[in-house]
Amino acid sequence: MSQKIRMPERDPQIRKRDFNQVNTGYTQNEMLAEAKRCLQCKNPMCSKGCPVEVDIPVFIKYLSEDNPKKAIKILNQKSSLPAVCGRVCPQENQCERSCILSRNGESVSIGNLERYAADIFAKDNDNNTVIEKNNIKIAIVGSGPAGLTCGGDLLKMGYDVTVYESLHDTGGVLRYGIPEFRLPKEVLDIEINKLKNLGMKIVLNTLIGRTKTVQELFDEDYKAVFVAVGAGLPVFPMAPGENLNHIYCSNEFLARVNLMRSFDFPNFDTPVYKGKNVVVVGGGNTAMDSARTAMRLGAEGVKLVYRRSENEMPARKEEQRHAKEEGIEFVTLTNPVRFIGDERKFVQFVECVKMELGESDESGRKHPKEVEGSNHVMEADMVILALGLHPNPILSSLTKGLNTNTKGHIIIDDNFMTSMPGIFAGGDIVGGDTVIEAMGMGKKAARAMDKYLKNLE
Repeated sequence: MSQKIRMPERDPQIRKRDFNQVNTGYTQNEMLAEAKRCLQCKNPMCSKGCPVEVDIPVFIKYLSEDNPKKAIKILNQKSSLPAVCGRVCPQENQCERSCILSRNGESVSIGNLERYAADIFAKDNDNNTVIEKNNIKIAIVGSGPAGLTCGGDLLKMGYDVTVYESLHDTGGVLRYGIPEFRLPKEVLDIEINKLKNLGMKIVLNTLIGRTKTVQELFDEDYKAVFVAVGAGLPVFPMAPGENLNHIYCSNEFLARVNLMRSFDFPNFDTPVYKGKNVVVVGGGNTAMDSARTAMRLGAEGVKLVYRRSENEMPARKEEQRHAKEEGIEFVTLTNPVRFIGDERKFVQFVECVKMELGESDESGRKHPKEVEGSNHVMEADMVILALGLHPNPILSSLTKGLNTNTKGHIIIDDNFMTSMPGIFAGGDIVGGDTVIEAMGMGKKAARAMDKYLKNLE
């Protein structure tokens, strides 16, 4: 069995002080060697593990023949954002986990091959597809992965699609939540411009629910609405001192750096505090992104504090490895209980307790419990809380008749329809988790909306 071809990576000691990409991409020879590892299974399980239903063996077959132009056409049939997915999709838990080679060795690097094909034709906007327009207007609320995918698929079906975005730029979590070194904004902009060239209209600085109501969208002759406003309400530990200065939620911190490019201050107008001793609380991808971003801003030391063991960390294994290589210190089985400030109300210490793992909880992970008498403090002049996000409550709270559950997620049926006819929803606002899951929801919702509108006719 041939050995898996690793994607080249930049030296950790160099990359940890800049925002350039960590992985540099396959060369042509590396791509060919990896693509030829694919067994071209007659019953490909990898495709069944892909939330956006990409025909994986076919696009890899074209790459193995050194025909990336045909490969990208196969990818574009199902995915609106292949260059994004190739970088941030957790393939190891989806398509690559289902690869038959993973049973006795290492799976094909499907994500790396997808990135190669997408990057080769990144600026190729040649679209020979003739789409017959039906002049039916659909509004997409939110320009994150679910919204862009749903809108892209509806465009290909002939609908007139307008995306409403509350911020000053498009992309949602892809732009404000994922650092430049993992997903360059230039790559994201190229993907979005391809959708614009298909006919997607994007209206910025418009908060649906506040600037314009959902009813006003219907009054403007939109026949259906897809709500994909994401999860933007941060979770706090409810610990004493959490309101001290220089304690940030990861959402705010990453948005300042990624969306507003504060890492390039003063060339861009948004400043951000650059801590020297930084503590990041959490164990997911957002925690890794926050810790690695703090290091790139100039921190002397970054500790990542997580209440479970490393085995339970939900972050991608590759991101964990990259973080360690870049000098992030993992402090596991530890949980903050108090934040201590100086006389000016700036954080100075984090008081923590040791944890031990007990019985498994509803997620299947062992539940952590405090070790009595294990309190200790660590220095910190900056703390970033990466404990997750609740659903964005603005649109649902201002739209009468739009039902939510106890966690604030919009309730949908099997067809992604909400409690209000003609309003569909997907992504984090209904309980999604990853970028690719949100894209999968957007794709399925587009089909459901098409069926709904045809039934209305």
